[in-house]
Amino acid sequence: MSSPRTRSWVFLVKKGYQDTDTSLQSSIVTKVKGVTFTNTSELGERLWDVADYVIPPQGENVFFVVTNLIVTPNQRQETCAESESIPDAWCYADSDCPPGEPVVAGNGVKTGRCLRVGNMQRGTCEIFAWCPVETKPRPVKPLLGKAEDFTVYIKNFIRFPKFNFSKTNVLDTKDRAFLKSCQFGPKNPYCPIFRLGSVVSWTGSNFQEIALQGGVIGIQIEWDCDLDKAPSECNPHYSFSRLDNKFSENSISSGYNFRFAKYYRDGAGVEFRTLMKAYGIRFDVMVNGKAGKFSIIPTIINIGSGVALMGAGAFFCDLVLIYFIKKSHFYRDKKYEEVRILRVPPGLAESSQQGGTPEAEEAEQPEVHHGGGSQKRNGCPCQQLLEPVRSGHLGNGKVNAEQLQNLQTAEA
Repeated sequence: MSSPRTRSWVFLVKKGYQDTDTSLQSSIVTKVKGVTFTNTSELGERLWDVADYVIPPQGENVFFVVTNLIVTPNQRQETCAESESIPDAWCYADSDCPPGEPVVAGNGVKTGRCLRVGNMQRGTCEIFAWCPVETKPRPVKPLLGKAEDFTVYIKNFIRFPKFNFSKTNVLDTKDRAFLKSCQFGPKNPYCPIFRLGSVVSWTGSNFQEIALQGGVIGIQIEWDCDLDKAPSECNPHYSFSRLDNKFSENSISSGYNFRFAKYYRDGAGVEFRTLMKAYGIRFDVMVNGKAGKFSIIPTIINIGSGVALMGAGAFFCDLVLIYFIKKSHFYRDKKYEEVRILRVPPGLAESSQQGGTPEAEEAEQPEVHHGGGSQKRNGCPCQQLLEPVRSGHLGNGKVNAEQLQNLQTAEA
């Protein structure tokens, strides 16, 4: 049986007196801010702002920040050699490149020609594709390594429909400079603006390492609201974790990347594009929570179950049935059985002391016939006298008139 201390802990600390709502309704809006400058041979001098490195630009519960790029500029649709890194494009003769067949995991369709460089025996199939194809390796250092200083503003609206309670994670303040100056941390646990480098470090990862080939970070918003208190006491709690494989650098599926392109036309109307393979960090914002409020129904249920565990339930039920209901005497008779001592008349006691049982004496006496009937002389109806009486007027332990007359006849 559980101890009273345990039951009190469940009822008070775990708020067993409250009704709860876990059907949280949530909406999230994210906004990233920050700029950085790069100077590369492919792109030259370039300033990167939110429109360049955040995908999609209208952030919701998932947003992606570009941290590294492989750029293939000035592509147009024509014929060229497929990349040597693709096994399906390897060939030794034109017959190895059937025309019209797409290259498996490649960039285009085969034209029927096998292109070789110099005197090499093995070549690659010629394809029709966006040429030149992507061949550059991943940079050794992340292009946007300074993205760790970018910030993200996470605005979360929540509602508990059972209690018709709504709240946002932005503090209710009239200070307009609050959101421009605050940043989430130990001193500002309710500020909704987060530095990306800090978010990654709180997961136990290094930003520069994860920025090189990408990764997935989870931002968890937890609401645990006691609606018996003031609404201002209902505030979110944040936690951070890395969702992809922490040791992904040792895996063939390491990192997180995708490709996108920007299209344009030259003066002659020829379509070109710049292909970008983007590595970066995907942030998933996840929200869950519950709310509790006092309700008489769970209070009674938990008190009743606690009383039952203490063994007092049976006591109170018996108390009500025996003393407070109309048929209490019936339940009392079923619950308790009275044992009464029957007094034996003196003559019967003397007969017992002389030895022998009443049945034996009855067997020794001759039968006396009176008329058509017969009686046992000096017979003793002991069985009737010793039989317990449970109802009627015999319940008081007295012998009725007929039994007394038979006893007197036996003594005579």
